[in-house]
Amino acid sequence: MDSAFLQLLLFGAGAGLANILGGLILFPSQINENYKKSLKYLLALGAGFMLAVTFIEIIPRTVVLWQKTHIEDAENLYIPMLLLLAGYLLTQFFEHTIAPHFHLGEEDHAENLISSSSAYSGLGGLVIHTFFDGVAIAAASQIDVRVGFLVFIAVFLHKFPEGFTTGSMILAAGKSFREVLIATSILGATTLAGVLLFYFIGNSLGFSVAYALPLASGVTLYVAASDLIPEVNHHGGHRPLVSISIFAGVALFFAIHFAVHQIMGH
Repeated sequence: MDSAFLQLLLFGAGAGLANILGGLILFPSQINENYKKSLKYLLALGAGFMLAVTFIEIIPRTVVLWQKTHIEDAENLYIPMLLLLAGYLLTQFFEHTIAPHFHLGEEDHAENLISSSSAYSGLGGLVIHTFFDGVAIAAASQIDVRVGFLVFIAVFLHKFPEGFTTGSMILAAGKSFREVLIATSILGATTLAGVLLFYFIGNSLGFSVAYALPLASGVTLYVAASDLIPEVNHHGGHRPLVSISIFAGVALFFAIHFAVHQIMGH
C-alpha cells in the first residue's frame, strides 16, 4: 500500500470518526453538558481555521494550478472562480433549500419534536458537504501533502459539531441511540467515500484537481462563512471570547502552517 494512499485513508477515517464521536457525546450526560458549554468555542475555532486555510492555501493553490495546467488560458480565471461559486451555491441549495431545517449548531427541540422527514432532510443536506470534505482533502493532498494535512485539520475541527448537530436532530425526531449511530456513521462514511472516489476515479473521469479543488473550496467557504460564523454569532451573544475564538482559529492555522513547513520542508 503506497504511503500517499495510506495517508489519505487515515485522513478520511479520522475525519469520519469525528462525526461519529460528535454524535455519541450526546449520551454520557456529564460529557454532554461540558461539550455544550464548549461547542460555541469549537465552532468559532473551526470557522477561523477553515477561513484561513481557504484563503491562504486553497484558493492561491487553485490559481497557480490553473495557470500551470491551462497555459493557453492562464490569465482567464473565470472557470475556477465559477466552480468556487458553484460549490458555495450547491451547499446553500442542499442545506437550506432541500433541507431548510438544518443549521450547524445544537438542535434543541426537547419540547417541540421535529418530524422524521425534517431530521433526515437535514442529514441529506449534510451528506453533500461531507462528501466534498473528502474531495477537498484528497485534492489538496494531491497537490501537496502539507496542504492536505491543513485541509484535514480544517475539516476535522468542524466534524465534532457536525456529528453533534446530526445526533441532536435525530433524537429530536424521537429516534434512539441506534439511529444516531447510523446517521453519524453515514456522514463519516460519506467523507471517506469522497476521499477514495477522488483518489481512485476522479482523474480517470477527467475531474482533475484543477476542477475539484475550487469546487470543494466553495463548499468549505460556505461551511465556514455561512454555517459556522452565523452560529457563532447566534450562540456567542455578547461574549467577546467567542468572537475572539475565530481569530484564535486563524492564529492556530498559521501556527500549524509554520510548524508543518518547518518540519516537512519548504
